[in-house]
Formats: sequence, C-alpha cells, structure tokens
Amino acid sequence: MKRLLTATLTSLCLVPLAQAEVTRVGFATEPYPPFATTDASGELHGWEVDITRAICEAAELECKLVTTSWDGLIPALTGGKIDFIAASLSITDKRRETIAFSDKYYQTPAALAGAKGVELEPTSEGLAGKALGVQSASIHQAYAQAHFPEATLREYQTQDEANQDLFAGRLDATLADRLIIEQFLESKEGRLCCEMTGDVAHDPQTLGDGIGFGVRQDDDALRERLNEAIAEVRANGTYDEITARYFDFDIYGEPDT
Repeated sequence: MKRLLTATLTSLCLVPLAQAEVTRVGFATEPYPPFATTDASGELHGWEVDITRAICEAAELECKLVTTSWDGLIPALTGGKIDFIAASLSITDKRRETIAFSDKYYQTPAALAGAKGVELEPTSEGLAGKALGVQSASIHQAYAQAHFPEATLREYQTQDEANQDLFAGRLDATLADRLIIEQFLESKEGRLCCEMTGDVAHDPQTLGDGIGFGVRQDDDALRERLNEAIAEVRANGTYDEITARYFDFDIYGEPDT
C-alpha cells in the first residue's frame, strides 16, 4: 500500500513538470502575410507558422504559439514570457547584443516601391527629400536611417499601414522585404498605384544575415536543438514541401558559406 501511494504521489508530481516542458514561441500580433496572420478565431496561419511547427516537431518540442506586439517580442523573450521568437527576425549584430539566434531559416532582399511613373533610385541621392515609409523597429527602418539620411522617414506600426499611405499618395516610397512589396503590388490597390523600384544594396550591418529564431543568450541547448531541426527539415524535404504551398522559388536564399 505504501509503495502504491508513493508511486501515485510521484506520478502526480510529474504533472507540473510535464506542463513546464511546453516551449512558448512568440509571433508578432501584427499581420505579416504570407508569413504569419491571425484569423477571426485567433488561430495563426502562414509559411512561418507551418515551418515553425515542423521544426518544433523535428526538435521534439511541444510548442505553444503565442502573440505579442512586434516591438514587445525581444522584451518578452528576455523577460522569460516566451522561449523563442519566430517572427521574421533578422540576424543582426545589434540584436546579438541582447539575444542569440539560431541558424537562418530564410533570407530575402529588401526592396523599394513607389508611385507608377515616378523615377526613384534606391540610393541616398534618389530619395533625398522624399517621404519614405518604414515599419517601426524593423531592419528596414535601420537601413533607411543609415543609407537614406536625406529622406523624410515616416514610421508605421505595420507595413500594411505604410502601403496604404503609399496608395493614398501620402508617401513617395516604402522600403520593406521584397516578398511583402511584391504581395502589395499584386493587390488591387498596388496594381493601380505603384511599382517596384528595385532592391537596395545589401548591408549586413543593418539588414543582417538572414532570418533566425531569437533565443535567450544563455539558452544554448534550445538553440542547438533548433539548429539541428532546421537542418533536418531542409534535408528531408519538409522545408521544400511547405515552401511550395506559398512560393514558387527557394525562399532560403543563398547557401551559407
């Protein structure tokens, strides 16, 4: 009887431990299609959501997807409210001062869009005196501050807000991820108003070395599990299978050197 009671108590004690094994993955509340959007029921969908779930499975992690504001993601990570970030977070030296990163899991260039028929070179001289929209706290804001000092920067909580102001004529141009720009230009509003100006010159200092999962600096174990899982889903075809649902090209970008 005593042995049975001891076994029962032991099993009960394991319940909170099992619950503590849940890995909380942070996504931004703001929509970022086709990477991550939230439907009316609060469910997350998109390429990055599917890839993250596949990586969690490969890493044998029980992941719970949670959302917080874009600019609150890193504080939530360092404050212990989430365990890693999966929100198209570019790997930059500036961010490495606060958090660590997994290996990259995709990489796309930054591009500029402007009004149709208006010549806009994606250079400092070409954007001098122009109203340029960027998403607040993004790598594109950092790039614009470093490379387009004579442009008038206007910050937005979401890229969609910047796109709408470009459509309304309140901006001369907007700088964002090329995929996001292309998606806007394929929309009804985008087709009417705007066109791609071109990719900006790559600057690893501001644009980073691809997109990685953000982890706490002392969480080497989780970072290594994520790295192994990224390699696994790329090797076994899962990465390509998920990507084909959303894109007709390899989103991973140039191979790592």
